[in-house]
Amino acid sequence: MSYCLNPACPNPENPDHEEICQACGSQLLLRGKFRVVKPLGQGGFGATFLAKDQKLPGEPCCVIKQLRPTATAPHVFQMARELFEREAKTLGQIGNHPQIPLLLDYFEDHQQFYLVQEYVSGDTLQREVKQNGPFSEEGVKQFLSEMLPVLQYIHSQKVIHRDIKPANLIRRNQDRKLVLIDFGAVKNQVNPATNNSDQTALTAYAIGTPGFAPPEQMAMRPVYASDIYALGVTCIYLLSGKSPKDLDYNPSTGEMLWEKHVRMVNNLSDHFANVLRKMLEVSVRDRFQSANDVLRALDLEPYLDSLAQGMIAGLPPGSSPSPASRFGPNSLNSGSASKGGSVSSNSVVKAAMAIRARRTRLEGTDIHSGISGYRANTNRNVGNVPSSDNFTGSKAKNIKRKLDAQEVQTSYSKGRRDFAQQNLSLLNLQKVDLSEAIFHQARLNRTNLQGANLFHADFGRASLNQAILRDANLGRAYLSYADLEGADLRGADLSYAHLMNANLRGANLCGANLTGARITEEQLAMAKTNWMTVRPSGKRGIW
Repeated sequence: MSYCLNPACPNPENPDHEEICQACGSQLLLRGKFRVVKPLGQGGFGATFLAKDQKLPGEPCCVIKQLRPTATAPHVFQMARELFEREAKTLGQIGNHPQIPLLLDYFEDHQQFYLVQEYVSGDTLQREVKQNGPFSEEGVKQFLSEMLPVLQYIHSQKVIHRDIKPANLIRRNQDRKLVLIDFGAVKNQVNPATNNSDQTALTAYAIGTPGFAPPEQMAMRPVYASDIYALGVTCIYLLSGKSPKDLDYNPSTGEMLWEKHVRMVNNLSDHFANVLRKMLEVSVRDRFQSANDVLRALDLEPYLDSLAQGMIAGLPPGSSPSPASRFGPNSLNSGSASKGGSVSSNSVVKAAMAIRARRTRLEGTDIHSGISGYRANTNRNVGNVPSSDNFTGSKAKNIKRKLDAQEVQTSYSKGRRDFAQQNLSLLNLQKVDLSEAIFHQARLNRTNLQGANLFHADFGRASLNQAILRDANLGRAYLSYADLEGADLRGADLSYAHLMNANLRGANLCGANLTGARITEEQLAMAKTNWMTVRPSGKRGIW
């Protein structure tokens, strides 16, 4: 089909290969090469269409965005042209990022403006949630770990997106990566402070989506932290399946009342709830100021167990931390880490005491998930690990139906990343790609993962007893409190992996690469190593 782009055309659908619209007489071939196939969507300033470039071999697909001024007055047309040129300039400036569509062309034709972009095949996160239901907490953390670096990059180019929402995030079919689209509301002249009132008439038209945009953006004074707020609202949608218009707000403060809706679906950890609260602060000054601040706050969580044990050891004998000391949004401020990335001692103490207090209240309960059976021992040293019996204490009632190997691979290829608490023991998953997947508290006893790509995967508290992980890529994997007793890790890449408190008793690490890994000598003393084992320092040798 050839689709006519004349907004006034009474019948825009035409047969293939036509060059003139049979209904209105408009040219169907844009720039002599772009043939529009079908409409994709329509917004306040224009519409988007799927097209083919007939001048290139194979006629690859592309997206054409048509900007349609709603009035003919000269000043409106000029504003539309400025908006068009701004979006084209921004895409040209930042479009070399793999998670941002490339700008292929832009032009003006008969007082209509056209942007031609790379076509991203896949579903939006909005569609994913509608089809599959809300994400788990671990799934949303994975989402943030992928999107925050994209936001860092955009802000480093002095650009504010201003319209981050589930409908503008596409999971690309090709590699399952998230791609941020629709830069029509961007602002590339960033206000240095929130009290800057210099605005153009154009800014008033492109303020983003109500509910996702924070108050200062709706007042036409956006800052980098405005995108942080929108990302936080997106997290609430992913966790609850509810858009901002379905939520209540505090009439006095304007604060979004989201927690009851999220907790109806997800058992949210206190730490992550605090991170979300700070992302969603109504006051810009109280909100995270940058994507890096959020990443630092999220990166603190894997250390909370260790901090609780290490810091509490320094309290006076007989003293105990007060539940009132649990850390709130203010302890996750943007100044909680130094330039070198270390957390301030005050914040560390607050975090450690909070976790210690929570453990006291939830004795006999897994502090991260609420699953009974794991009894925390706060008197252990950081280098010690619980016994294997405690690792598998989550019991069968919380372990989901066992998937077979084909189901795991098929689910992953369709975009599923969350295999938390699944029973995947004894499966043959050799050489599969499961990078960035979530196996939190899953059972993988004697599972064959030889040569598998498990880069950045989450194996927190998972049972990998006697698993075969030979030559597997576990770079940057999270293995805190995982049970790796007797696991075969010969030749595995564990560079920059997080192994604190993992059980490595009898694990074979001969030839493994532990460059930059977070691990103690006490843990490694329980494992098998040889002269080919690469230490965290990057040097080879026996421990």
